[in-house]
Amino acid sequence: MVQRPMIKIKNKSKTTKIRCLVSAAALWGALTVGIAGSAQAQQSIIRDAEIEKNIGEWTSDVIRAAGMSPDQIKIVLVQSSDVNAFVAGGANIFIYTGLIDKTENEGEVIGVIAHELGHVAGGHLTRTGEVARNASFEAMIGALVGLGAAVATGDSSAAAAGIQIGQSQAMNKFLSHSRVQESSADQAGFRFMNGAGLNPEGLPSFLEKLASQELLLTSQQSQYVRTHPLSSDRVDALENKVKNSPYKNATMPKGWSENYARMKAKLTGFISPQQVTYKYPTSDTSIPAQYARAIAAYKFNKVDDALTLTDKLIKQEPDNPYFQELKGQMLYEFGRASQSLPHYEKAVQKAPNSGLIRMAYAQALIESAGKNAQPLNEAIIQLKRAERDEPRVTKIKRLLATAYGKLGKEPEARVYLAEEALMKGRKAEAARLAKVTIKQLPPKSPEALRAADIINMVGDSD
Repeated sequence: MVQRPMIKIKNKSKTTKIRCLVSAAALWGALTVGIAGSAQAQQSIIRDAEIEKNIGEWTSDVIRAAGMSPDQIKIVLVQSSDVNAFVAGGANIFIYTGLIDKTENEGEVIGVIAHELGHVAGGHLTRTGEVARNASFEAMIGALVGLGAAVATGDSSAAAAGIQIGQSQAMNKFLSHSRVQESSADQAGFRFMNGAGLNPEGLPSFLEKLASQELLLTSQQSQYVRTHPLSSDRVDALENKVKNSPYKNATMPKGWSENYARMKAKLTGFISPQQVTYKYPTSDTSIPAQYARAIAAYKFNKVDDALTLTDKLIKQEPDNPYFQELKGQMLYEFGRASQSLPHYEKAVQKAPNSGLIRMAYAQALIESAGKNAQPLNEAIIQLKRAERDEPRVTKIKRLLATAYGKLGKEPEARVYLAEEALMKGRKAEAARLAKVTIKQLPPKSPEALRAADIINMVGDSD
């Protein structure tokens, strides 16, 4: 899980005003268990390298069966107890942790995603095209609330009305599908799972859990049922198709069930640590149970217990990058940034394509650098590599600004602050920073080109 730093960087030098601004502000809250979304949305984005890697593995063939590349689809976790899932801002599938909690196996998670892919393939997403495609995921949810308010009120200037009419109501109005679209997405999802050679039972079995809500008042139904009109006929139609599927008795690939169990344990440990003792009694010695207990100890700030339990996990699976990442995260947040570095480094080595782990490693390098330039330069290398894998993460921009600021390279720092502002929708601020900075950078340098791109993109915004 991405995390929250405990220490603010301080710089009292009057001659380094920009550096102080970047260093003090950029790291505060840079990485959290759930990166805070907009105030309107009151929801949080969860970024976790392990969970995202596993869901990506489960769904890659399903996405290909839908005629798309896995690189085209981004699956985003939203920390919320609501049961919901939707597609927005292009091919971004948002899955709520409340929905995952209601599932019983990875097949049901895959089934929901296959259904959402049915909406993508069916072209049911006209309205969500209005959401800025280059925005951060947090900004995307905030935009959905505003656009939903406009749909609910019939007022195109109602972008700020989400608070007044309620963010759930606004999003429900905006994201709701017709019954015809729902049936179409069901059929497509079934085809995609079949095409991937997976048992398609997960989709009807999950929908069956929600079918009873059809009889409840709308206000008492889950968000998923309110935005995806459900009926027993839909479930029956899918179950009949499953009976005729050549994969109806197929088991999921080896290791998927274990990874699903670890995902559930990890989410419980981070989001509901008080439930760990109940869900994972000490008699349960499985890896998922140990994982949940280690994370719960960390969340309860039981330093020695958390580190000891995590060391036991590492001893059992020394090449597991996510156990190394967890140890690094714990040490970092317990104020031991320099001790976290070997664990983050091992995690990066074992999971080289994870921009999230590289980002956490870079933050620890920045925090432990002191006046040493080498860790800061290494952090910049890690962050620029992370950008390629995580182009929507604003915190990477803030950390780059921090590293350049601590190196005394204020113009470069401003460029990344400008990019962060642009990603958050603050176009005037982005343009102002870019215009000031481009004059201070060597022509055609990488950062000068970035500044020029911002200016060209924003135009004459003030």
